[in-house]
Amino acid sequence: MSLTFYFLCHGETIQSREGRYCGALNPDLTPEGQEMANAFVLAYQSIPWETIYVSSMKRALATAKPLADAVGVQMQLRGGLQEMNFGVWEDQTHAWVKDNHLENYMNWVADPAWNSPKKGETAIEVASRSMAVISEIREKYKDVNALVVSHETTIQVMLCSLLGIDLGRCRDRIEILEGSVSQVTIGLHGPLLQKLGDRSHLRSE
Repeated sequence: MSLTFYFLCHGETIQSREGRYCGALNPDLTPEGQEMANAFVLAYQSIPWETIYVSSMKRALATAKPLADAVGVQMQLRGGLQEMNFGVWEDQTHAWVKDNHLENYMNWVADPAWNSPKKGETAIEVASRSMAVISEIREKYKDVNALVVSHETTIQVMLCSLLGIDLGRCRDRIEILEGSVSQVTIGLHGPLLQKLGDRSHLRSE
C-alpha cells in the first residue's frame, strides 16, 4: 500500500454559482453545495481513512465535516489549504474584472505563477503554503489514505506541483469543479495521478 491523496474541492457557494471570484471571502455552502458534501460521504465512506486535512474556510469545513463525522476521524485545519486570494477581484464576475482590470487580468491569464490579481496572490505563493501541508502529511504518513479538502485554484496548484506541471499553466492543464475528487498515489516512482476532477458520485453528473 502507498500514501494516497484524495483532493476534494468544496461544494457550491453563491459565488461559484454566479461565476464570481471567491478566494479570501468566507461564504457558507448553498443547499446544493451541502448535497455535494453528503454525496461524497455516500460514495467514499467505505475507504479506510487515516487522516483528513481541511482548509480553515467555512465552505471547506462544511464539505469535510459529514465524512469526518461518518468515519470518526478528526479534521486537521490548515490555513495553507485556503483558496488563492484574488485581491480586488473578490466577489466580482469575470466580465467585471475584464472590463475594469484588463491588463492585470491578461497578465494573470498569461502566467498566474508570477502574476497575481491586484493585491492578491500568485500561484507560486499558493504553492509555497499549500505544499507545506502536503509535505507535512508525507512526513507523518506512509501507507494510508489522506483526504485533503480545499479549493479550485489551490487544488490545481497542488496537483501541478506534485505532477511536475508548470504552475504558469495550472489553469490550462487542470480543471477542478465544485465537489470534484482527484486522486494521487505516491508510489515507487513518485506521484501517480489516478483520478482527476471526478464528479461521478454527484447525482446530477
